[in-house]
Amino acid sequence: MKFYKYQGTGNDFVVVDDRSETFPVSQKYIADLCHRRFGVGADGLMLLQNAEGYDFRMVYFNADGTEGSMCGNGGRCLVRFAHDLGIIGDSTLFIATDGEHEAKVTPEVISLKMIDVNHIERTEQYDFMNTGSPHYVTYTNDLKNLDVYTQGKAIRYSEPFVSRGGTNVNFVEVIGDNQLEVRTYERGVEDETYACGTGVTACALSANTRFGFDKAIDIKVVGGKLRIEFDRTDAGYKNIFLIGPAVKVFEGNF
Repeated sequence: MKFYKYQGTGNDFVVVDDRSETFPVSQKYIADLCHRRFGVGADGLMLLQNAEGYDFRMVYFNADGTEGSMCGNGGRCLVRFAHDLGIIGDSTLFIATDGEHEAKVTPEVISLKMIDVNHIERTEQYDFMNTGSPHYVTYTNDLKNLDVYTQGKAIRYSEPFVSRGGTNVNFVEVIGDNQLEVRTYERGVEDETYACGTGVTACALSANTRFGFDKAIDIKVVGGKLRIEFDRTDAGYKNIFLIGPAVKVFEGNF
């Protein structure tokens, strides 16, 4: 079976064209493929499948082999993959676990429309919301020296989040007007990743509510730079776009 490796700002994925639906889905098999010592190595695995009424279906698995919630950078990589295969042109409509998504393709970036967000739980210490996946957002003045793994894991397995299936954890530092730096602990990977698309989306919306950052927010992550654009309404947020590069790394057979 042929596979492809794609990455978006260092968030990397094993990708398979599974329109024939012959991929042998198994938690252990997927976890083995994603293992960085004994497999291909990735933050997750994605299947591109047929879906009636859409250009394709995105099926996403975490690095531990469990089926995951929405992955923003994964979605951008799968759009690039579909474009590389010639399935789509410069725009697309596809379906994922959290609903339908639009996306636009240029040689430089993929712009992926995220789901609307109409509810943010806000406390003095953190913001919590679902941007396709659940995200905890907290702020720091020393992101560079933060122990993301230890602190992120502690929050991910704490109440009230563990009883909801756990949460991804984002640590944010404000580095300028409409500019953030973000590091993320991802559930399913159970470690810090180089980027998280649904995570930076949550951070941008949080920064809008707390600091008035508006319209277009530039975000630095370990693997590069992303941009979030959005419209705020009385009901919440809509027309949210995750914008950044997504590129093919290599292909092979397993």
